[in-house]
Parts: sequence; C-alpha cells; structure tokens
Amino acid sequence: MQRTIVTDTSFLSRPSISADPADPLDAAIAQDLKETLAAHREECVGMAANMIGEPKRVIAFVDEGLGSAITVMFNPQITAADGEYDACEGCLSLHGKRHTPRFRRIEVDYTTRKGRARHATFADWTAQIIQHEIDHCNGVLI
Repeated sequence: MQRTIVTDTSFLSRPSISADPADPLDAAIAQDLKETLAAHREECVGMAANMIGEPKRVIAFVDEGLGSAITVMFNPQITAADGEYDACEGCLSLHGKRHTPRFRRIEVDYTTRKGRARHATFADWTAQIIQHEIDHCNGVLI
C-alpha cells in the first residue's frame, strides 16, 4: 500500500528502534516502502521506513547494479567506506537541497526480507542512496 510521506522533522530526527530490530515479520512495512517508492520514482530513488511513519531500520532503494530494481534491506549497517566527497542531495521529506559528505564505496551488512544475513559492496550513485537512507534510520537529516 502506498503511504503518505512524513515531513515532520522531529519524528524523522529520532533514530529508528535498534532494540527492536526489523525482521521478516516486518514484511508489510517493506512492501509498503517499495510501493511508496515506486509511486514516487520520478522524484525519489530511496526511502527509509521512518519516511512512511515506521520507526524500523528498513530501507528500499533503486539498485542500478540490478537493472534499477527496488532492493530492500533490513537493519543495514555500513561496515567500511572510502573515497569521501561532497554531495548535494535532496530528500522527499525535506524541501531544497543540501551538501553532505558521502563515500564513493561502502560495504554494508544487512538482512534480506527472507531473514538471510548478507554483506555487499556498493559504489557511486547506489552507495550514495544507501548512505542517505541509513542516515534516515539513524535520525540524521541532510
């Protein structure tokens, strides 16, 4: 189900619940996140669950490495990063664009929708999207 985008910065600034990690039982949140992202595909390439009102560590993003398919990650954590640069980003939940530091290459530990632990490396645009969404999970706004 497509959800309304949260723009309340006090809600978005709160870190998502890490004491209650996301798991496959949160599949409905993941599906809503995918459908909401798909509905905003013209203006958005990634979303975190708090953007649809869910304080869970779940992100969805357009993965250029998979032919622009929407990928979902549960409890993503960046474990390594290199190649820092200055990015200028917008956000569906905020007005305008802002500068923020990003890394060209990141490694991420996460869980799939089926509960499988994964470790993957991402670069360039996809890495930037993932960093933005993990920031949302951490209550960090650009």
